[in-house]
Amino acid sequence: MGRFYFHVRAGDEITLDEEGTELPDLSAAEGEAVLAARELLAEAIKSGTPDVSEVLVIADEVGRPLSTVPLETVLPRFLKK
Repeated sequence: MGRFYFHVRAGDEITLDEEGTELPDLSAAEGEAVLAARELLAEAIKSGTPDVSEVLVIADEVGRPLSTVPLETVLPRFLKK
C-alpha cells in the first residue's frame, strides 16, 4: 500500500494534488487516474470550459513521477483526433 498523488498538467502549469490517495499499487493508481480523467472531462463539458487539462501525472510519496494518463486516451474512439 502506498500514497499516490494525481497532479493535473495543462500546458506548462501543474496543479498539485496535496492530499494523495492510498492505493495498493501503481496499477490501481493508473485505474484511479483514468476515472479522474473522465471526471475532469465530464466537468469541462458540463461547464462549457474550452480549455481542458492535458495530462494527469501520477507521483509517489516523494514526488517522483511514475506514470502519466493523457486525458485524450479516455475519450471515446470517435472523438479522438
